[in-house]
Amino acid sequence: MSMKKKVQAGFTLIELMIVVAIIGILAAIALPAYQDYTKRAHVSEGLSLAGSAKLAVTEFYADRGAWPTTNPAAGLPAATDITGNAVTSVAVGATGGTITITYNAKVDNGKTIVLTPTVADAKGSVTWTCTGGDVPSKFRPATCRSAT
Repeated sequence: MSMKKKVQAGFTLIELMIVVAIIGILAAIALPAYQDYTKRAHVSEGLSLAGSAKLAVTEFYADRGAWPTTNPAAGLPAATDITGNAVTSVAVGATGGTITITYNAKVDNGKTIVLTPTVADAKGSVTWTCTGGDVPSKFRPATCRSAT
């Protein structure tokens, strides 16, 4: 009779535990990054919804030489009628033609981004800044982050 060596089949418990630990570490890193990514996408949705409001405010200014103070004055629906998946309202402000985008819990409940128009030159061209509001900087597009 000859002695045959028994061949190991399968994985040991330690090897399986190492694999599970590696998957756990990767998940712990990936999930928060993905959540931030989805919130940034929702913030972008608000900015695209505000696009028509920006056009309406700019057109109002070009026509009358003053800023509208409400959504109806700018020819827009009521603020709460301009909504989206993560947006509760898009409102034209009472001062200086500002537009305030308010988000729901998919971004951060009640947080806002404020778009502010500025007349760039004597020809009346309007430029917009979006650094106002209280949405955290990490969720904003790069152009809407404050310098501080």
